[in-house]
Amino acid sequence: MSIEIKISKKRISYETAMVYLNKRVQEVKNAKNRELLWVLEHPTTYTAGVSFNKKEIIDKKIKLIKSNRGGKITLHNPGQKIVYFVIDLNKKKKDIKKLINVLEKSVIQFLKIYDIRALTDKKNIGIWVNDKKISAIGIRVSRWVAYHGCSINISNNLNQYLKIIPCGLNNKKITSIFKETGVKPKNFEKKLAEIFVKNINNI
Repeated sequence: MSIEIKISKKRISYETAMVYLNKRVQEVKNAKNRELLWVLEHPTTYTAGVSFNKKEIIDKKIKLIKSNRGGKITLHNPGQKIVYFVIDLNKKKKDIKKLINVLEKSVIQFLKIYDIRALTDKKNIGIWVNDKKISAIGIRVSRWVAYHGCSINISNNLNQYLKIIPCGLNNKKITSIFKETGVKPKNFEKKLAEIFVKNINNI
C-alpha cells in the first residue's frame, strides 16, 4: 500500500499528535493501516527525548513534555514544520542509518528550493547551514516500524530556543529559512511531503 500523506492546516497540540501517531504505529504493526507521512505545526512546545539532561533546561519555568523519541530537548513552535512518519521497515531495508540518511537527504533537497546549501554533520544528527542547525531529527523504532520524524525551521521565533540548550548543543546556533533568505515560504507543504515520500519509497 502507498504511504498516506496527511497535511494539517491548523496547529495540532503535541499531545494530540502523539496519540494519533502511536495509534497509527500499532495499526501498521498489525497490518491494519497504511504507512503515514504527516506535515503539521505545533503551538510552542518543549519536548525531551530519551537522552535529555535536566541541565539543558535554562529557563526552569518552561513546561517540558517527555517523549519516547530519540534525542535530547528541543523546541516546536509556530513557523516550524514537523514531518512525522510511520514507516514499516519490514517491507523495506531494515537499516535505521539508511532511514536517517533519507530524512537528511529530503530536508537538504527541500532547502535547495530556496537556494540554501545545507549539509549533514557526521558527529551531530540533523541538518546544518553554515554551522547553524536548521532541522532536527528524532526517531524511534519498534519491531522495525520507525516513527516520529523531523522538524524544519521555516519562519519561527528563534529566540524561544534561548530557554534551552537545544539538542544538547550549547556551542551551536539555530537558524531558519527566513533568517537565511529573508523569505517566508508559503504553500510548500505538498511539495515537502512529495520529496519525503519519494525518498522513503526508495529505501
